[in-house]
Amino acid sequence: MEVAVLDIKGKETGRKAKLSDSVFAIEPNEHAVYLDVKQYLANQRQGTHKAKERAEIAGSTRKIKKQKGTGTARAGSIKSPIFKGGGRVFGPRPRNYGFKLNKNLKRLARKSALSMKANDKAIMVVEDFSFDTPKTKNFIEVLQALGIESKKSLIVLGDSNKNVYLSSRNLKASEVISSSELSTYKILNAKNIVFLEGSLEGIESKLS
Repeated sequence: MEVAVLDIKGKETGRKAKLSDSVFAIEPNEHAVYLDVKQYLANQRQGTHKAKERAEIAGSTRKIKKQKGTGTARAGSIKSPIFKGGGRVFGPRPRNYGFKLNKNLKRLARKSALSMKANDKAIMVVEDFSFDTPKTKNFIEVLQALGIESKKSLIVLGDSNKNVYLSSRNLKASEVISSSELSTYKILNAKNIVFLEGSLEGIESKLS
């Protein structure tokens, strides 16, 4: 498929970018997409939750009342979970929520996500650009020219470009990443994806 290449003022340059059908026009595999997004979100979890169990509670170890003759249930420790201030039963412990997926499945998931966006006509290709100095105003002007200033957008650079990245950092609705950082979650989380011309070759070679 072919997409018109735009300049930073939103005008067509007269050139067309050819998007590989093997990356941008496959039959999406929804289960692969689900697994890849699930893994991404699982990896964001710190897993540092912890509740104290009875062995970790600070308190006396003496038997709190005699075994027999009280008319109530026997009790040996004030740290028992049945008493206020006692340890928690089966409380959360620190753990790693991450899990493994093979590379082919992750590659399929990214291609499926890109194909979904291509079907929705939510992909733009813009010629490579840069800023002399980091300036949010310049970046906003580019978004306005492309008509996506009010939409959640993902801008994919070919190589890391510090000035463009810093210019976008104050904007909640836009994210700038390099092509190596492209993930299924980031693709689906954006309403529009803007590829700089220089990023396409690297993405297609990596996913083909």
